[in-house]
Amino acid sequence: MSDNPASGADRQVATSPYGPEDEIGRLNLMTPESRAAVVSRIDATQMFDLSVDYFIGMPSWQLLGDPAYQIWMTHTPHGTVVDELPGISREMTEYIGYSGDAMMMYTHTGTHIDTLNHYGYNGRIYNNFTEREHLGTRHWRVAGADKMPPIVARGVLLDFAALRGVDMLPDQYGITPGDVDECLAEQGVDIHLGDVVLVRTGRMRAWPDAEAWGENPPGLTRAAAVRLVEMGAMIVGSDTVCVEQGPSTDPDNYTPVHTYLLAEAGAPLIEVLDLEELAAAEVYEFGFFAACLRLRGATGSPLRPWAFPFRKA
Repeated sequence: MSDNPASGADRQVATSPYGPEDEIGRLNLMTPESRAAVVSRIDATQMFDLSVDYFIGMPSWQLLGDPAYQIWMTHTPHGTVVDELPGISREMTEYIGYSGDAMMMYTHTGTHIDTLNHYGYNGRIYNNFTEREHLGTRHWRVAGADKMPPIVARGVLLDFAALRGVDMLPDQYGITPGDVDECLAEQGVDIHLGDVVLVRTGRMRAWPDAEAWGENPPGLTRAAAVRLVEMGAMIVGSDTVCVEQGPSTDPDNYTPVHTYLLAEAGAPLIEVLDLEELAAAEVYEFGFFAACLRLRGATGSPLRPWAFPFRKA
């Protein structure tokens, strides 16, 4: 999968090597044996939560017209007494305090995974599924969050902020293949086939300031994303809003890393990861565990990922 910067306007979606019905791309690299190997190595006495919490006012994509995170009560203890419940006496509603709530959000809010139907080229997504044939009124009928298996894999942290001796990479810093190679050498780790590779830029130190955290993010260049996949990455994630350098420097593509990973490589992305505690502990190799909600046809899903360090030899 070599990179060709000159052909930015002419790229096409890839055909899956796993067959014409494949909807999960590189997640096929996970096997019962690979999962068992990861589980056998972890130190379960330590764990790192890599997710952020959800709250009103959190950074999201409302500037593009997507809904901001909202939560509201549907039942409160006193409100239930006032409203009454069908078939339930007032005395019982006064005795039993009932609370319930509902929420609304864009599926790409907070820590989440992008599925393979999120981006494509010319009306097609990965493995040549077409918008005309496979997109209904409400959702895609293929490659959605409901098709993604739970993730159990070796994880690798690439701490580019630490590599450059800064708390946070500068705005719009483009991580190159050379940066990737240098970081791996500095940390003394390798990328294996089927790994989840997590990129730390340090941006999470600005969370949840929407401007300081989200605007003009540092991130991967397309060439660096290609490098990670060629090394074996199954999934790529980061602590930023979009994994990639922003805004794009490609005049033909406003999101070259997303389109490469999802439409060409079949590699999902994970965004808005909190990697600060993991980086502070200098844990660069670990067991990665996560699962998304089975939202039928959805282009993304909230994710609660965990990292468990491997036991020392």
